[in-house]
Amino acid sequence: MVTAFVLVKVGTGEQLNFAKLAKDDISKIEGVKSVYGVFGRYDLVVHVEASNLEELSRIIMDKIRATSGVLSTESLIIGY
Repeated sequence: MVTAFVLVKVGTGEQLNFAKLAKDDISKIEGVKSVYGVFGRYDLVVHVEASNLEELSRIIMDKIRATSGVLSTESLIIGY
């Protein structure tokens, strides 16, 4: 099992709850355990679990980064 925290920057939109919409969409992705809205350099912290690094990469690259409003991500893979 591979666990990671993905830090997400979200763009701005016409709606005030734009980050919340991205949070809701990301929370529906298989492998995502929880999503937190935070204040600071990043807008969301996503807790992801996958069976291996290849699956983790697929979740981040193909799902999280493809979510509407996501500008960038930074992945923190748990090592120990």
